[in-house]
Amino acid sequence: MRSQTLGILAILTASCTAGFGAAKTTHLTFRGTGSIHSTKASGAETSFETRQGPSVDAAFNKQIAGTVSPARVPADHVPKPATASIGAAGSGFSGFQGISHLDQRLAANGNQFSTEPPDQALAIGNGLVLESVNLAIAVYNTAGTQLGITSLNEFFGLPDAIVRGTTPVYGPFLSDPRAYFDAPTNRWFVTILEIDTNPVTGDLLGHSSVMIAVSQTPSPLGAFNIYALDTTNVSHPGCPCFGDQPLIGADKYGFYVTTNEFPITGDGFNGAQIYAVSKTALENSLPAVVVAFEGPALAEGISYSVQPATTPPGGSFEGLNGGTEYFMSALDFNSTLDNRIAVWALTNTQSLNSTTPSVQLQNVIVSSQVYGLPPAMQQKPGPTPLADLLKVKGNPLGVVTNEHLELIDGDDDRMQQVVFAAGSLWTSLGTVVKPPNGPVRVGAAWFIVTPSWSGGTLGAAMTNQGYVAANQNNLAYPAIGVNSLGKGVMTFTLAGPDYFPSAAFATLDKVNGAGSIQIAAPGAGPDDGFTGYGAFGGRVGRWGDYAAAVADSDGSIWLAVEYIPGGPRTVLANWGTFVGRVMVH
Repeated sequence: MRSQTLGILAILTASCTAGFGAAKTTHLTFRGTGSIHSTKASGAETSFETRQGPSVDAAFNKQIAGTVSPARVPADHVPKPATASIGAAGSGFSGFQGISHLDQRLAANGNQFSTEPPDQALAIGNGLVLESVNLAIAVYNTAGTQLGITSLNEFFGLPDAIVRGTTPVYGPFLSDPRAYFDAPTNRWFVTILEIDTNPVTGDLLGHSSVMIAVSQTPSPLGAFNIYALDTTNVSHPGCPCFGDQPLIGADKYGFYVTTNEFPITGDGFNGAQIYAVSKTALENSLPAVVVAFEGPALAEGISYSVQPATTPPGGSFEGLNGGTEYFMSALDFNSTLDNRIAVWALTNTQSLNSTTPSVQLQNVIVSSQVYGLPPAMQQKPGPTPLADLLKVKGNPLGVVTNEHLELIDGDDDRMQQVVFAAGSLWTSLGTVVKPPNGPVRVGAAWFIVTPSWSGGTLGAAMTNQGYVAANQNNLAYPAIGVNSLGKGVMTFTLAGPDYFPSAAFATLDKVNGAGSIQIAAPGAGPDDGFTGYGAFGGRVGRWGDYAAAVADSDGSIWLAVEYIPGGPRTVLANWGTFVGRVMVH
C-alpha cells in the first residue's frame, strides 16, 4: 500500500518572487585534461588515516540574520503514512556491485584516505555506466564489467590525496561528486568540490573551487577537459568559503551548478549559490561567462540546496521564455516540520551562449504534504569487526574503546535530485515518519509538480505526492529517475531492526504513485564504519550523503545506492555501492 495525496492541476501557490536583482558574472579557469583509466591499486592498507571536511551540521541555521521564525508545522503533525510491502526485486531487474570503500581506498596505489560517506554519482549513456564516489571514479559496461577506475585526484589533475612516507604529503580535499550524461550532445560531465590544503600539515587553506570535467568525445573513457569555478567568494560574510554539495543540472542551452556556501573555518551560512554557464561553450572549449546568483532569499529564510533539473533521453527541454531551467528546493528552515516546497525557474537561458547573458530567476512556493528532519536509524545487529578491534589492547589503530552497534545518519530533509519529464518536475526528500506502531523512523516523501506560465510569471501545481515507508524500518537517501514517458523509479537504502543496510527501490508514476519496496541487493551485515564510533569522534555513522537514479535511452532506469556488501573490506569501513537497472513499463 502507499500513502499519497492526489491533487491534479490544483495550483497551491502561496507566494512568488519575480526576480532577485542583478546577478554577478564570473569565469571558469581551464585546468588541463584528465581521463578514467585503470591505475595500479595497492594490495592492502598500510596505515589508517581518515579525512573529513569542514563540519556542516544537518540543522545549520537557514534563518535570515536577525530574525527568528516559528516552526511552520506543529511538532505533533509528523507524517503517519501507510507502510509498503517489502519483497525481492521482480523480473526486469539486474545489477552489479559498484565501487566499495576497499576499491576507493586502494586506488592510486593506495594514496587515498578512508572516507565516509561515499556520496553517489551516476551517469548512463552509449552503453556505458559512469559511477563515482568521494575519492574514485569508474566506468562499466551495462553487464557490470569494470573498464577503468581512477582516483578522483588523478582524474582532475590534482596531487594524490596523500603520499605516505616519513613526511606525508597531502593533496587537496575533494568531496561530493556528481555526474551527468547529456544525450543530445553526447557529452559526459563530472563535478567535485575542492578545497586547497597545506601539503605539509593537511590543514585546509582559504581557497575552494567546484571542478567541472567535460568529455571531449561521446566516450567516458576518452579525455575530459577540466575547468575550475572559484567558490572562495572572499567578499561574502565569513569567507573565504566553500560550495558544499555541488548540485548539477542542464537544459538545452546551459549547464547549472548550485552550492550551499559555508565558511571554510568557523560558523555561518550564506545560502544557495546558483551558477549558470553555456553548455556549448563547455563542450567546445570556448570562452564562457558564468552567471551567479548569490544567496537568494526564500519566504522567511535563506534558500538552500536548490536542486537543478535534468531531462531524460528523448525528453523535451523547456523551450518557453527563451529557454528555461527549473530547480526545486525545500523550506524547512527550522529543521523541524514544513509543508511547502519551492519551484524555481531561470529564464532566457539561450542568452548564455552570448558574451552578455541576460537570465532572470524567479520562484513560486507550493503547498505540500508535511515533511521533516529524519532521525538517526537503527540497524540489524551483526558482526562488527572494527568495533571488536577497538576493544583490543595494542590494536594497530592506537586507541582502545568500548564501542557498540552504531546508529546510521538518517540525513536531513533537503531536496534531492530533480527530473523534468513528461511536462512535470519529479523529486523526493528524506523525512521523519511515524509508523502505525513503534518509534519514529525515516521515510521518503515524493512530489510530482507541474510548472505553468502566465505573462512571464511562474506558477506550479501539485500533480501528485506521497510517501514510501517501511513498517518499523527506515528508507533513507531517496533519488528519483524518470524516463521521457513519465515512468520512474525511486531508489533508497533500506535499514532497520529487520534489515542490514540494503539497496532498494520502488516504481513511481503520476497516476498510481509509488509501488511496493523491492530489494535490489540485501545487505550482508551492519554498517561498521569509523564515523560511527567514539574513537574517531563520532556517534552516528555517516551514510549517503545521496543516492542517484537516471534514465537510459531505452527507457530503463538505472540506480546507484549505498549498502553493505559481503566480501573483503578495509579495517576502517565496509560500505559498498550497488548499481542496478529497472525495466519500467
